[in-house]
Amino acid sequence: MKGDVDFEEFNSECWYDIESPHKASSSLISESEFSCHCCYHILLSPTTLNCGHSFCRHCLALWWESSRKTVCPECRARWEGFPKVNILLRDAVEKLFPQVVVERRGEVDSSPRIIQSLSAFQRYGDDQASRALNPLSGHQPRGSGFFSGVLAALTCVAVMLLVYHWSSREVQQDLLLHKPVTKWTAEDVILWLEQLGPWASLYKERFLEEQVNGRLLMMLEEEEFAKSPFSIENHTHRKAVLLELERVKALGVKPPQNLWEYRAVNGGKSLFLVYALKSSPRLTLLYLYLFDYTETFLPFMHTSCPGSADAAEEPDILTKHLLNDPSWTQWVEFLVKYSLLPYQLMAEFAWDWLAVHYWTSRFIIVNAMLLSVLEGFTLWRLWSRGELSRALPHRMWSHFWKVSTQGLLVAIVWPMIPQFICNCLFYWALYFNPIINIDLVVKEVRRLETRGP
Repeated sequence: MKGDVDFEEFNSECWYDIESPHKASSSLISESEFSCHCCYHILLSPTTLNCGHSFCRHCLALWWESSRKTVCPECRARWEGFPKVNILLRDAVEKLFPQVVVERRGEVDSSPRIIQSLSAFQRYGDDQASRALNPLSGHQPRGSGFFSGVLAALTCVAVMLLVYHWSSREVQQDLLLHKPVTKWTAEDVILWLEQLGPWASLYKERFLEEQVNGRLLMMLEEEEFAKSPFSIENHTHRKAVLLELERVKALGVKPPQNLWEYRAVNGGKSLFLVYALKSSPRLTLLYLYLFDYTETFLPFMHTSCPGSADAAEEPDILTKHLLNDPSWTQWVEFLVKYSLLPYQLMAEFAWDWLAVHYWTSRFIIVNAMLLSVLEGFTLWRLWSRGELSRALPHRMWSHFWKVSTQGLLVAIVWPMIPQFICNCLFYWALYFNPIINIDLVVKEVRRLETRGP
């Protein structure tokens, strides 16, 4: 019958292959058909992923350890669960190429790096299995993020409430920051005087009795402050009033004296500093040195790296902007910290403002410590893999390119961003970013424990 199969011919061909496997394998199957697409050698303990691609198990372990990604090295498809050895494929390879498999196994078993990676990969699989059996013992599996969603929602509500609270507070505090000094009333002058410090309460009644407004304040000199009716006999108090009055005359308005007032005057710049110093401290400090030396870089450097003369001559934190150029000892200290511990500079700057911003300074100090730890983990990971000298320049260039492109994008879309969104971003980076960094540090510690000694 047409189309019928000749079973006798088929059986003879199959019998020939079964009786002569070496002849069949040599004529029909080559070693390259069973090669791993990572090492391009014969598959050893072949492990098949969900996408269908198979790799040597030690190659997959090395890929997972270096990238920490559960994706296929070839097609980048994500795998689910923990990959297992393909027993059928393993047995076939061992029967077809026994000598090659023995040689490859000897090479793999003699490599400490491969043994360590396989051990870490297996511990990762055991940890995944234990979490699947007992979800409450570790991180929640994918798809069960109800509590994470609730936490994120509560965090967003907290940010919005915080933004509303500080926005309403800024309306009252920042009146003099935008009101010209020539239009100050006597009450405005008293408010300005009270913000100089607790000691100013000794003299506010005298200013109020004389009904000193903004125009009159601009005409007062040191001799008039020392005589009646003001009678500011304390030299330090008189000097503080005169220094702040000089700043008012130069700016035409009240200068900012704390973080909130600085942010009210420089909204975009403060948001830039909060995010730029966090993600790229070295590039940001270099930018401030080149383009904002007098107003921002100089007071930052004198605060984070104070000299001996600074402490003796300028004890008031509000007059650091009047300091001269740093000494060479300050430059040496700054450059060492700039190169090795840039976040330490931020922590020392915040520490000097503890008396003004009690809780905010502590948030900044904790965040700076966490960022230093995360940077240390990154360098340690590169050094342990022997990739520090090779990968560090590439990462630095990639980071520079990323920061540059993001900065250009923000500069373009900045005028279109609503002020409320900017406020949310500012307070999120200031108060909630340390919580995120704590979680990242914990993950790095667990990853280090998973890898073992």
